[in-house]
Amino acid sequence: MILSRYTLKNIAGEVARVPDEAIFELPEKVLQFGTGVLLRGLPDYFIDKANHKGIFNGRIVVVKSTAQGDTKDFDRQDGLYTLCIRGVENGEKVEALEVNSSISRVLSAVEQWEEILECAHNADMQVIISNTTEVGIELVQDDVRHHPPKSYPGKLLAFLYERYRAFEGSASSGMVIVPTELIPDNGTKLQAIVLELAHLNGLEDAFIEWLETNNRFCNSLVDRIVPGRPDADDTAQIEAALGCTDKLLTVSEVYRLWAIEGDEHVRSVLSFAQADEGVVITSDIDVYRELKLRLLNGTHTLSCGLAYLAGFETVREAMEDELLSGFIADLMQQEIAPAIPYALPAGQALDFSRKVLDRFANPFIRHNWLAITMNYSSKLKLRCVPVLVEHYRKQQSVPGLMALGFAAYLRFMKAVELKDGAYYGEWNGTSYLIQDDQAATFFRRWTGLSPAALVRETLRDDYWGASLHELPGFAEAVTNKLIQICNGGARETLEAQMTKKANVA
Repeated sequence: MILSRYTLKNIAGEVARVPDEAIFELPEKVLQFGTGVLLRGLPDYFIDKANHKGIFNGRIVVVKSTAQGDTKDFDRQDGLYTLCIRGVENGEKVEALEVNSSISRVLSAVEQWEEILECAHNADMQVIISNTTEVGIELVQDDVRHHPPKSYPGKLLAFLYERYRAFEGSASSGMVIVPTELIPDNGTKLQAIVLELAHLNGLEDAFIEWLETNNRFCNSLVDRIVPGRPDADDTAQIEAALGCTDKLLTVSEVYRLWAIEGDEHVRSVLSFAQADEGVVITSDIDVYRELKLRLLNGTHTLSCGLAYLAGFETVREAMEDELLSGFIADLMQQEIAPAIPYALPAGQALDFSRKVLDRFANPFIRHNWLAITMNYSSKLKLRCVPVLVEHYRKQQSVPGLMALGFAAYLRFMKAVELKDGAYYGEWNGTSYLIQDDQAATFFRRWTGLSPAALVRETLRDDYWGASLHELPGFAEAVTNKLIQICNGGARETLEAQMTKKANVA
């Protein structure tokens, strides 16, 4: 038996939250470009939750933009899918199943473009959401009269032009457009591309004025780990509990954030935000970007090399170890949080850090440290160097945990073999791939320099965009930690650092 509108009655309420029949009669209010798991696990989750609470009362028409694959699974299941929410919240393990009914239908841009354009004639349509990957928001020489245009901005422009003509340019027919692609200022960039395409396509001035004046392109930031379909054993257990099969079964963590830049008009249109505190509509979302970039991503970056060299394969394993989890928590809360280069409300960084630690400890998600080391150098530069510099500006002292994290980075970057164009390091007899644009540089440095000289040359490198060699005591601290890691091991160096820190405290 397949999950569908007509098999919902067989799912017990204590097993999963299921929709009422009335939800299937709600009008279509959202056009969504993208069928991926991030959209199903975050925006669609919020809209479904709001519909259950009688707040937004609207469903989603999903546009499948690419030619790969088909929409058959959505069609067979009447757009329904089960969201399995698993993780840790406030230190407690959470598991829940929800049958999501936010999607009314899925249309193929390649095969059903006329039906998609027909949606522009629907007066209830208010919102456009997208997740077309980072490369989706790029300017492509596109003809909006093609069926369909090639690019996402081209498709969006064609839809908006169709809407403008359908409603004769009325102010009330404008849309709220919220891209979720993971690039800074995604709404601003998308708007600029759409406007440029409108000019390149020779569209009339009156339409361009309507486009600029009556449509809101909102910058947004999404944050939720949505791995997608669980493994075979978990799938079998979940489907046995549901009593039906679900080809669209999706797993997500508990934590969720969708920060959207907008005013009162945006807030009124995106009324689903009232249903969950994870949707934040505000005039400035930079604070949420900073918190995520520094506390979650920055902590990951300063911990990944040390954790890997200390023998931990996954983030979860590290969080189950008292020593390494202590390092991660202290690094995040005592060194990174006070040095975030952004004015934060009191206590906001600490509150966010507690949620991040819950996420790191999620027993249901396998996040490999080795995967986090990809592009290690650039991550360190973008995520951590600004915090290091700000720490010195505020404290004028060596941040011992950051210094240890930097030393572990240097040891991890010790390439010992070049094979088929790829660089490999070695630790405790195990070879590992170094996927980093600075791998060749470190291959040279480790070949001819002592640890002290290597640290000096690295910190003087213009690559960092900051004078790291001028930070008082930092080079000495990193050198000492690097020598200890090389001679005594990563875990032993970590233990000595944490013991010293505890004694000072």
